[in-house]
Amino acid sequence: MNNETAQQIAELVRPSLDHLGIELVDVRWSGRGQGAVLRLIIDRDGGVSLDDCERVSKAAGAVLDAYDPIVSSYRLEVSSPGAERPLRTLDEWRNALGRRVNVRLRSGDGERVVEGILVSVSAPNQSGEDHVRRRHSSGESPEHMILAAGGGTAEIETRDKHRSRVEPAPLDDVIAARIVVDI
Repeated sequence: MNNETAQQIAELVRPSLDHLGIELVDVRWSGRGQGAVLRLIIDRDGGVSLDDCERVSKAAGAVLDAYDPIVSSYRLEVSSPGAERPLRTLDEWRNALGRRVNVRLRSGDGERVVEGILVSVSAPNQSGEDHVRRRHSSGESPEHMILAAGGGTAEIETRDKHRSRVEPAPLDDVIAARIVVDI
C-alpha cells in the first residue's frame, strides 16, 4: 500500500473514530494476497480496551466496505500502539513528558542513543501550529518513518551512579524514539 492509499484510509475512517472519542495513530499494511493485513493503530485517553478495538473494527469496517479504497482482499486488525510506543509526532512527544524514553540520534558520521526521562519538548520554528515533516532514510519501511519538527528539541534527563544531566536531542536528528517501560 502506498502512502496515498494509507492517507485516504485515514481520512475515511477518522471521522467515525473521532465520534467514538478515539484517535487514529497510524495505518499500516503488511503481507500480500491471502495474508494481507490492514492494521489500524488507535489510542485514547486512559488507554485502549478490547471493546474499543471491537467498536473501531466495526465502524472502520463499515466505512471501508462502503468506499472500498483497497481493491484486493485483506484482514482488518485494530490495536493500540503498545506500552513501548514510538514517538513520531509533536503531540506524541508532548504526551510522553515525564516518561522514560529511548532516542536514537544521528551524531556526526554515526549514531548515539540517549535514554532517560523526557523533561521538555520545544518546536521553536512554529507559527501557531505544529509544523512537522515526514523524514526517513532510504530503505526504511513506512512504519519506521518519524515526524520531526523543524528546529525542535527534546531534553532528556539521564542519570548515572554519580550525577544526572539534561541532554538535548534535536528532533531533526532523531532516527527513532520510543517510550520505555520500567519493570
